[in-house]
Amino acid sequence: MATRLNPYLTFTGEAKQALEFYQQVLGGDLSLNTYGGFGAEAPPGFEEKIMHGMLETPSGFTLMAADNPPGMEHTPGNDFAVSLSGDDAEELRGYWSKLSDGSTVSVPLEKQMWGDVFGMCTDKFGITWMVNITEQG
Repeated sequence: MATRLNPYLTFTGEAKQALEFYQQVLGGDLSLNTYGGFGAEAPPGFEEKIMHGMLETPSGFTLMAADNPPGMEHTPGNDFAVSLSGDDAEELRGYWSKLSDGSTVSVPLEKQMWGDVFGMCTDKFGITWMVNITEQG
């Protein structure tokens, strides 16, 4: 397998719902492993929470996520985003349409000063997404 860079998101109990939402948006195969599914004693109330989840899409995207177990600090921040970019305008507009539905749009998907079509939104799970459609020359 080639080396790859992909985001790993942490949640406080919504990892399953978030990954299922992203699967609806991006397609692909989703694998979910719960704390209780590994045979070891799960932290109380975490038997069905996600210890590790991975979404692999037909476009080659990989998104991983988990629910933080008790005792691990979870500090959501605005210092990261998930970026989707390329030149397939139809595909990227489709992702944008689904991701931005019910989200907070900070930059509408429109032509920007650098020539590409770009948009940024924060989805219902608090994750910031950037979509950049490279202008065909």
